[in-house]
Amino acid sequence: MTTNVTPPAWAETVLRAVLKPTDFATVSGDLLEEYRETVYPARGRQNADRWYVVQIFGFAMRSVALWGALFGFAEVARTALDWFVPTHDFSVRSAVSTYVGIGLLLTTGFWSAWRSGSVASGPVSATLTVIIGEIISSIGAAAMLVMFHDPRTMSAMEASGGLSEAFTLPIILVLPALLLGTLGGALGAAAHAKVRIDPV
Repeated sequence: MTTNVTPPAWAETVLRAVLKPTDFATVSGDLLEEYRETVYPARGRQNADRWYVVQIFGFAMRSVALWGALFGFAEVARTALDWFVPTHDFSVRSAVSTYVGIGLLLTTGFWSAWRSGSVASGPVSATLTVIIGEIISSIGAAAMLVMFHDPRTMSAMEASGGLSEAFTLPIILVLPALLLGTLGGALGAAAHAKVRIDPV
């Protein structure tokens, strides 16, 4: 039994950011026990650290799966609308999809921080939401392209920004996700503290 080895500290910080405080001690303790007693002796330091990070990533992704799915399906709906109901004026659609995205990322940051009590939970959760959303969006766009690639659809796709837009958006959305998640996280952590100080 190896009792003095420790997994990457940053990974534990991420875990603390995405779990309720009441769940963190149990989950962290179980992971650390398995890391030290089973994984590290069998796999060595590098592979044990990799295992630990994968476990943390799984917890983090599951914590925002619903928000990521909503974000992704909103993007798929916007892409489908642009491709199958073409228009020359995208201003209303752009405004609606922008506000939906902002609302989802702010809400994700708020909810995560309110749940965990950690401001850091906001940007972490919002960024993971964007990652999940973009995976769903890319798969959705690819599936629609496979099923519908007639000249009319291809023309509408090019007029709405082209196929590359569906696959490059994740890079563009990381910074807004961090900013909106931080704002939502600050509000959520403040609400969490308020409830603890002054319970109704």
